[in-house]
Amino acid sequence: MSQMIFVNLPVKDLETSKTFWSKLGYSFNPQFTDETAACMVISDTIFAMLLTEAKFKEFTTPGKEIADATRTSEVLVALSADSREKVDELVDGALASGGSAAKEPMDYGTMYGRSFTDPDGHHWEVMWMDPAAVQG
Repeated sequence: MSQMIFVNLPVKDLETSKTFWSKLGYSFNPQFTDETAACMVISDTIFAMLLTEAKFKEFTTPGKEIADATRTSEVLVALSADSREKVDELVDGALASGGSAAKEPMDYGTMYGRSFTDPDGHHWEVMWMDPAAVQG
């Protein structure tokens, strides 16, 4: 069985988060989605669990505060893209759907990336690397 990853992120308003990510073309696994959590499908083996803050606290150490991602850095989530155009498509869609630009674009010729923050301030990087450069 392939190893899977579940990135768990606290959100202030679950419906706002679901709407944002739906506009970017992502779907949710209904088996793991309810009024406190939404399982966003990124790929066959990668998922983002969008959890209400109350639900998120159930999985953390008692008394530990949830980071306010609009004020502090908590995590950088990086997604690969199939082309430079796909990087722009995803980030432009995020910005049009309520996200904010996080940094200036990075363009190294064989590697291109842009970033955004979602409505909760979580930082997302979208990167493309030229397959020929990766192969060496």
